[in-house]
Amino acid sequence: MTGRVLALSGGVGGAKLCAGLAAVLPPEELVIAVNTGDDFEHLGLVICPDLDSVVYALADLADPVRGWGRRDETWTFMAALRGLGGPDWFALGDADLAMHVERTRQLRAGAGLGAVTAAICRQLGIGATVLPMSDDPVPTRVQTAEGWLDFQDYFVRRRCEPAIRALRFEAVERARPHPGLLAALRDPALRAIVICPSNPFVSVDPILALPGVRAAIAAASAPVIAVTPIVRGAAVKGPAAKMLRELGRAVSCQSVAEHYAGLADVFVYDAADEIAPTVPGVRMVAAQTLMHGAAERTALARAVLAAAR
Repeated sequence: MTGRVLALSGGVGGAKLCAGLAAVLPPEELVIAVNTGDDFEHLGLVICPDLDSVVYALADLADPVRGWGRRDETWTFMAALRGLGGPDWFALGDADLAMHVERTRQLRAGAGLGAVTAAICRQLGIGATVLPMSDDPVPTRVQTAEGWLDFQDYFVRRRCEPAIRALRFEAVERARPHPGLLAALRDPALRAIVICPSNPFVSVDPILALPGVRAAIAAASAPVIAVTPIVRGAAVKGPAAKMLRELGRAVSCQSVAEHYAGLADVFVYDAADEIAPTVPGVRMVAAQTLMHGAAERTALARAVLAAAR
């Protein structure tokens, strides 16, 4: 079966599945649209955490222990910054710093985020197409008892401690989806749309909230396959379980399946879950969704593509 596959991805978990898809698909058949709601400016640099997680995973540079950043990282810059009394709450490794400096340099020179990402991917030998969901900023904000917080302030500085009440994506109604994302959705040869096992609220929903994206997905001829980030009542990584609980939902793959009701045709849940989720009109597929290494990443990618068939 040939034709393009479009993956919608957030950071760590999504990046792992994207690496698996890249391992089993010809590069020209894989398009990855990445959440940019997490992006922010720090120390004068434009930081794109989810984009970087996907790029590092595809370039085989990702740190397998921390799950974010580059492997074999060193921290001389952070130690020196701390010694000067600078803000050290957001860790930037020495090698990782080069990504942010080069991205910021190109953006300041007038390039769009999509063009910058494409240039970086070429330099790193990545053949798949990696796109930001939009060239326009759409920062995620989190409402708590303390008021509205910027996402990275909530996620990193506050370590997800404040209970959330609501989420919003600033200026999303004025943002334009990246043209490559819309082109992929309108491609008659598109064979699958994969919603990666990323946080549904802060990694996938920002992409879906862009004007025209949900309608384009509904109009696409390809099936939509969503993969759970919740296994046996716990999040594989990040605050998805905490968010589900604080938003009044059960921490289960059932809740994630319901979140994608009306959008997904197939929902992939972990075979370790004893009870399969049920959503009218959605086919449920059990698979090993935990990805500890390359073998698990490619196995899940094959299972997802098989589900699309």
